[in-house]
Amino acid sequence: MTILPDPLPMACDLVRCRSVTPADAGAMDLLGRALEGLGFTVTRLTFGSEPDGPVENLFATIGDSGPHFAFAGHTDVVPEGSGWSVDPYAGTVENGLLVGRGAADMKGAIAAMVSAAAAHVARRKPGGPGRLSFIITGDEEGPATFGTDRILDWMDARGIRPDMCLVGEPTSMRELGDVMKVGRRGSLNAWITVNGAQGHVAYPDRADNPVRRLVPLLAELQARVLDSGSDWFSPSNLEIVDLEVGNPATNVIPARASARLNIRFNDRHRGAELAGWIEEVVACHAPSSEVKIRISGESFLTEPGLLSGLVGDAVEAETGRRPELSTSGGTSDARFIRRMCPVIEFGLPGQSMHKVDEQVRVEDIRTLARIYDGVLRRALAA
Repeated sequence: MTILPDPLPMACDLVRCRSVTPADAGAMDLLGRALEGLGFTVTRLTFGSEPDGPVENLFATIGDSGPHFAFAGHTDVVPEGSGWSVDPYAGTVENGLLVGRGAADMKGAIAAMVSAAAAHVARRKPGGPGRLSFIITGDEEGPATFGTDRILDWMDARGIRPDMCLVGEPTSMRELGDVMKVGRRGSLNAWITVNGAQGHVAYPDRADNPVRRLVPLLAELQARVLDSGSDWFSPSNLEIVDLEVGNPATNVIPARASARLNIRFNDRHRGAELAGWIEEVVACHAPSSEVKIRISGESFLTEPGLLSGLVGDAVEAETGRRPELSTSGGTSDARFIRRMCPVIEFGLPGQSMHKVDEQVRVEDIRTLARIYDGVLRRALAA
């Protein structure tokens, strides 16, 4: 039996990189050296410029025939915030826990992927079938403008297309192996600004209050029941997330009022259809308004089948539990990868992701490495 290298040292080293989007802080250097040491051909891809870049990305591959499996993930993290009990970038291990920003989301998973890759390389016969690749970005927690989507464009231009992909997002809920993600809802953001004319509140006929139009148009948007869910997805929901007038005076009618909303939508909708509906409602209430809409991803589903089966088998072999197939949660870079191949997300428990004292059990990182190794053995028949 192939012995896996311990993923903990690499997980600690990655956590020590203060890679808050779009900073890299040495994370890609660390990962690139590790994969080159295993025989991978590593290509560094830098995209973009300020303020959202430049972003460091990495594509690595080994093998050139047979099934092509890809691991995908991100080395960037959200800002640490205040109130930590330890240095968030020290890679602290105590009481069986790795504590630090990115431990769960998702540097622990990347370390587990590298450990599994090392085991794959060790048992792989020279020239044998099976290709393994890594698609790693430094722009997932931010706007995702210069990250995975750009890597996929680069791959497409070179005819590189995996047969299946596993993203190492922290999908497990209560314990490692209880949930895998087979899809996600789409996401749409809209910025609405209603223009009016400033004036004295005592003379409303000499002014044009934009709030009078903004409030009813938001009420109409909010009142619509988008759907009641579908076979694999929960109901779509529209949430108003910001309202701004910025008027410090009590006796002045403001000149403009704005709002921001987000829709998380399932497979009963497409982003363009929802964008058109928003624009129609706004035009009806306030024709001179400014509307900006950004669709950050469509809903998608990887139908249960080969990929979910082999991931489920590998999880069950190590944990004794069969993961629930879920489409819950926010967006991830799987929304980009799905245009290239079937994709599933599976990783560590995520209860502490983005929180102060983010942490993960050391034993879970090691078990995850064994699960990923089991996935590779099944996917690549090595």
